[in-house]
Amino acid sequence: MSTSPLYPLWLRAWHWYNAALFLALMISGVSMHYAGTDWLLGFNQAVAIHNVSGTLLALGWIAFVLANLKSDNGRHYLPRPRGLVRDLWVQARYYAYGIFRDEPHPFHAGPAAKFNVLQQLSYLGAMYLLMPLLILSGLGFLLSPLLPETLLGISSLWLVAMTHVLTSYLLVLFLLVHVYIITIGDSLTANLRAMLTGEHGTSDDTQETDRHAS
Repeated sequence: MSTSPLYPLWLRAWHWYNAALFLALMISGVSMHYAGTDWLLGFNQAVAIHNVSGTLLALGWIAFVLANLKSDNGRHYLPRPRGLVRDLWVQARYYAYGIFRDEPHPFHAGPAAKFNVLQQLSYLGAMYLLMPLLILSGLGFLLSPLLPETLLGISSLWLVAMTHVLTSYLLVLFLLVHVYIITIGDSLTANLRAMLTGEHGTSDDTQETDRHAS
């Protein structure tokens, strides 16, 4: 099977680095929220793990942004304005209907474009909106003694807490959808294999297209 490299080593390393940190943050965050239960981490242990993991996640995000600015990888997250509405409709229809009818996927990853338009918009929202909010609100917790008591008549700490919790829930939802998307490639493990090896099969795409054309 012919393959084409899509994901450089630094991107794959960052991806799994993020996955491990997200898992640590989820476990420690839930442990702090439900402190006192026997089946979770102790509160002090959870706080320490959460703070260290959050700091490492922030540093990884900064490295990701800088790497995208200095490499060609950043362009893959930018949808083309031309035909955007049509592409959104085609991709949304496939996920909502076509995939259950065994229709051919309207998009195939390749060196020219790694992500379909819905993935691009999702990554933009997650990496350039939600992640900065998560990091800044987490920093607000760490530096809470320096916060003003109120902001616009509302407790500053409450605003920080609500921003952090809401953003974390949205990113967990993004992660769950991300895990689901892994399973709907050319085979059950094709997308996972691509993020392990950096290569994406092309022959299966051709066979799938030929099968539906026949």
